Amino acid sequence: MKSGERILGVEGGGTKTAWALVQTVADTPGSEFRILEHGKLPASNFRLTAPERLRGILAELPKKIDRAGVFLAGCATEEDRRALRQVCLEVWPNAKIMTGSDRDSGLAAALDHGDGIVVNAGSGSSVTGRRGDRIERAGGWGHILGDAGGGYFLSIQALRLILHEHDLHRAEMDVTAKILQALSLNNFDELARWAQTADKMEIATLAPVVFKAAAGGDGRMIEIIEEGASVLCEYTETVAARLHLLAPKVVLMGGLFYRDSIYTHAFRRRLKKNLPDARVATAERAPELGAAWLAAETHDHAAFHLEPSQTEIDTLAAALTEQRNPRSENLEKLSVQELVQLFVEEERCVQDALHAAAGALGRAIEIATESLRNSGRLFYVGAGSSGRIGVLDASEIPPTFGAPNHVVQGVIAGGATALYRSVEGAEDEENAGALAVDERGVKAADVVIGITASGRTPFVLGALTRAKSVGAKTILLTCNPAVVADVSPANREIAADTAASTEIVDLVITLPVGPEILAGSTRLKAGTATKVALNIISTGAMIGLGKVRGNLMIDLHTTSTKLRDRAVRIVAELTQRDYESARGLLEANDWNLRAALKNL
Repeated sequence: MKSGERILGVEGGGTKTAWALVQTVADTPGSEFRILEHGKLPASNFRLTAPERLRGILAELPKKIDRAGVFLAGCATEEDRRALRQVCLEVWPNAKIMTGSDRDSGLAAALDHGDGIVVNAGSGSSVTGRRGDRIERAGGWGHILGDAGGGYFLSIQALRLILHEHDLHRAEMDVTAKILQALSLNNFDELARWAQTADKMEIATLAPVVFKAAAGGDGRMIEIIEEGASVLCEYTETVAARLHLLAPKVVLMGGLFYRDSIYTHAFRRRLKKNLPDARVATAERAPELGAAWLAAETHDHAAFHLEPSQTEIDTLAAALTEQRNPRSENLEKLSVQELVQLFVEEERCVQDALHAAAGALGRAIEIATESLRNSGRLFYVGAGSSGRIGVLDASEIPPTFGAPNHVVQGVIAGGATALYRSVEGAEDEENAGALAVDERGVKAADVVIGITASGRTPFVLGALTRAKSVGAKTILLTCNPAVVADVSPANREIAADTAASTEIVDLVITLPVGPEILAGSTRLKAGTATKVALNIISTGAMIGLGKVRGNLMIDLHTTSTKLRDRAVRIVAELTQRDYESARGLLEANDWNLRAALKNL
């Protein structure tokens, strides 16, 4: 290992691919690394991920590296390691590559080269022990056959329990409402339909609901947690016995141990009964750092230091959407009516911002219409509130204008889960934004509108950069005027990997609504302005495609009583018929509104 080497550590499993780019620090004793970048990408279990898909995920990682350690779930045999190494060499042909299982990187992160046992409880679970050159394992067989004690196990046990109680006693447990709320579902039938298509990760995300219910005294949820902890303890004791470790170092790793102390306490309490001399600690390093350390091929204890970019921090803090609004600095002292009045008055900023952006909005309509007319598609890309607004507008196009579902699409950082629940850190993954564009098959004929109030959301900028690289038209919608000067390639903060001759957007729409009433809460004025702007763009494009006559929708889907009534009134209006005659005409045309009007 040389001073200044750039080393990439990758740990992949069934729910995510975590990575970190580190650099060796010169003139320091031992092994010291500076963390340059880190992030998460979609799942990359070696057994479950197709080679092309895996190659696409790895291709989103930093290219300028000297070494890479890539450790994936399912990479268990020497043949697997060779195959994974070959894929890696296609991505990093000049780097020194080390490959292996995610158990290897977990051991390295928790124990360096020392002896001990690692208990991993995330969405899945596994127990891995080492003494010298000997390795013993328990669990980790996947969510279908095993993974007892992981988030999936706890969640599925809770789901089965509430349905069991409902079937036998028609009783609803206290946790039932919490689970339905977490999933934005209304009843058991919807829950059953959701579970039939939900993947392992989606089900595992219910684990925090189980923990919260247990912390509130729910006895049945406490039993589930105790059962999970008991299985992990049993595995740990078995691994310790096989390795003849009487007082093992036991390191807890994974999201359940990091976030939910109730689980850590349950595990410690049970383990103490049969392994009283075990030394239990929580892992201080993430597995991807263990992967980087293994790739460095050093036997020294590793120290990693994360140094956030002060420039990035200062840039985000300077965004207009992050500033304090001087008119709302005493919110808690206002009466209810004064608060309402303040909100109403601040909405004038939305109108002013939309007026100022009228020219750019008109140009966006022209770009979108031209694309859709030539078989292109319109994509909205955003994170958090911006992403939800984009998905909302996209979802309203098919029923309103009769357009196929693929014509206007919303892409949100964190996927469908982020529509009803915050997905931590999803917006910070620039590479994930680029990968989302690839997975949606964005082409040169398409238009991608990146929605980010600050103008700097990495997920959105990654998507725009990738869309531009394939020739698609790109539009940035932001509420931060300062970002306008940053969309040229001269500013490396917004497009660090963009070629010097390329801009990542064709058009910037700026909606300067000013600081929010609640500082930084861009679901307020920024959200309102964004929704109106998307209304204008999508409706304008649909009008341009001939889906409106006068101010009436002539391609709406007649899928409900209200919409059939609306269709009848539209036909009556446009054909000067009475209501019953118009209804008869629609019935004769199978309630196809455009067909009913075709020859009229």
